[in-house]
Amino acid sequence: MFENLSEKLQATFSKLARKGRLSESDVDAGLREVRLALLEADVNYRVVKDFIARVRERAIGAEVAKSLTPAQQMVKIVHEELIALLGQPAKLNLSGQAPHVIMLVGLQGSGKTTMAAKLALYLRRDGHKPLLVAADPYRPAAITQLEVLGRQLGIPVHAEDVRTRPEEVAARAVKMAAGGAYSVVILDTAGRLQIDDEMMDELERISRLVHPREVLLVADAMTGQEAVRVAEGFHARLGLTGLILTKIDGDARGGAALSIRSVTGVPIKFLGVGEKTDALEPFHPDRLASRILGMGDVLTLIEKAEALFDEEQARKMEQKLREASFDLEDFRQQLREVRKMGPLQQVLEMIPGFSQVSRQLPADLPEKQLKRIEAIIDSMTPAERRDPQILNGSRKRRIAMGSGTSVQEVNQLLHQFRDMQRLMKQFSSGRGRGLFSLFQ
Repeated sequence: MFENLSEKLQATFSKLARKGRLSESDVDAGLREVRLALLEADVNYRVVKDFIARVRERAIGAEVAKSLTPAQQMVKIVHEELIALLGQPAKLNLSGQAPHVIMLVGLQGSGKTTMAAKLALYLRRDGHKPLLVAADPYRPAAITQLEVLGRQLGIPVHAEDVRTRPEEVAARAVKMAAGGAYSVVILDTAGRLQIDDEMMDELERISRLVHPREVLLVADAMTGQEAVRVAEGFHARLGLTGLILTKIDGDARGGAALSIRSVTGVPIKFLGVGEKTDALEPFHPDRLASRILGMGDVLTLIEKAEALFDEEQARKMEQKLREASFDLEDFRQQLREVRKMGPLQQVLEMIPGFSQVSRQLPADLPEKQLKRIEAIIDSMTPAERRDPQILNGSRKRRIAMGSGTSVQEVNQLLHQFRDMQRLMKQFSSGRGRGLFSLFQ
């Protein structure tokens, strides 16, 4: 989502890095570029104005002037202010007596029903016993969809006749949860194409009856500034306790994610990063800020690995990433494991310095292309996988024939692999020129 913003910010800081000492005019010129990049990313104008003012105040002061590396200090300031802009991380409030009611609200099409299932799966993994509630009688497909998702995940769903009033469905579900030892009740409420009084009145009636511990707005990050306006409307009527931004993995400009917390004052609690039911991440402002600046997100990458692999596998993966000691044999094994973690492009973006490599890949790297890469590596001998330097023309032709590909595709894979090795060596040695190296 932040690809264009990341590219523009990195280009701006690269220019400043070539300046050496920074004058006030250098800082202002750099901040003009940052301001334009943020506005082009659809960040709210007021948010951009305040953000630039805070960065400038710090940048023209002693904090940068006395630094041995002023450009690096500028990046550090922008990074810290981005974290401040995104707000403090906020966990779900599940204290007190169970069952804890979580009410999901939002416009129609924002992804509430799928998000209800994702949240239930996330909470079950955290030791809770969730109950899903179909409180949207106006769209029969929503009830069916929730029931199908519940069966797939093995999570119970409470649903009633579509003629039953939503507040009555919600109240009975909470009563049933208390008797059935469910610790969390997740309400999938109805949405509209736009905010209207009828919808808000219904949501207020549900809230008064079940007293939700959390009222979470599910907002589509692809809608840009409209998501901010929607959040303001819901917050004014319902008193939101948190936000969940969906479709963060899409190709929108990202302005909503950077604006919504600052404008509404409501904390972001989760990010929807894909269509699968496990594609839900707790919101970490420092990690998102690092991704925006092209610095990667190793912590989230390791957490994903630990969720799928045992501790020893995760440790080995982290070690190889840090030491840049992997060969094609390791690459093949890790590729198989990484495919379980989601789209390859998203995974690469979490590795410091790999944002450029990830952008060379298609937006959705097809499964058949991943299998083709494995087939190429499978067609190599163990010696060739350990040392690709020995691959000459005849060996490449043999590999291409054995994998059902072309020599050009073999060369392309080898070229990309060499780029990865080179970047790994740069970052592990601290000689990298990317933004991540500024913090070594």
